[in-house]
Amino acid sequence: MHAGRPASKRDLLPLRKNGFTEPLSIKDAATYVVKRQNDDGGYAFCQGMESNAQDTYYGLATLHRLKVRFPNPKKTIRWLKEFVPYGLHSSYYVAKAWDLCGRDLDSGVNKYLQSIHISKTRSDSTSTHGSRAFRPKDVLMITELLNMTRVETNQKKTTDLLLGYQNRDGGFGLHGQSDLESTYQVVASLHNLNFPVKSLKATLEYVRSCEAPTGGFSLIPNTSPPHMEYTYHGASILDLLGEKANNPKLARYVFRCQQSNGGFARSEFGISTFEDTFYAVSVLQKIGRLQKTERKEALLIPLHLGNKQWMKITKSLEKWSPSS
Repeated sequence: MHAGRPASKRDLLPLRKNGFTEPLSIKDAATYVVKRQNDDGGYAFCQGMESNAQDTYYGLATLHRLKVRFPNPKKTIRWLKEFVPYGLHSSYYVAKAWDLCGRDLDSGVNKYLQSIHISKTRSDSTSTHGSRAFRPKDVLMITELLNMTRVETNQKKTTDLLLGYQNRDGGFGLHGQSDLESTYQVVASLHNLNFPVKSLKATLEYVRSCEAPTGGFSLIPNTSPPHMEYTYHGASILDLLGEKANNPKLARYVFRCQQSNGGFARSEFGISTFEDTFYAVSVLQKIGRLQKTERKEALLIPLHLGNKQWMKITKSLEKWSPSS
């Protein structure tokens, strides 16, 4: 819907609230994460909160995408070893964090994952109550984890199950009602199951319909405003389908959500979180808008450095220039 108009120079520049154009500062985004690492090595998006599995994963994943080496990795690994997963979601975040740290999965996490069966997430699509409700997010997590652990699964049965939730508009969702979040979770799951997702032509059209004129993506077409998680979902689906976002204002929308502390929020006037920061950095990476440096090794902070030394080094990253 935006393909017919060429991008102007103004469209391609991220406009901040103060009216100035300013590219994403790797230093600011990375410092936002590092300053929220706790003494135990885990992370929490809000300073003073206890470390948790979700923020630890998103914190590490964000630094990884920014090509910044993790501070205090030994403490983080120790925290992960001592953390006891209590369900699918916490097991997922711990497993992904272990993988980012370059370690084999903890035996407890591995044992839990091997006990998972995707069939547990299936339900009568007419039911919306209790644990029997179909949850695409759970299926996505399970397919990722099964790939990590190389556990065999019935790919055809699971693929057929997922394709059964495609609706007439090309999107995916329960009760014949598509939304972008469910569509992303199903498409990503299908990709994990080696289904040729580029064949989902109707899905591509549905995703395009969720692009907001002002930049970003909305949950459903032409109704709700764009938010960071939906923007991540939309950009990720397009990436899986071998496509790019049409709207030249996408990067500008993402930058508008960066807050003064360097992190990103769900919307322009929200509160920064690790999850939204990961989403924002991922989107900018997918569309080629992350900053580059001529000396990328400057980001490879030595493993033995603590937070105070790391913070001193980040001051040397002021001379960065935006990507072309």
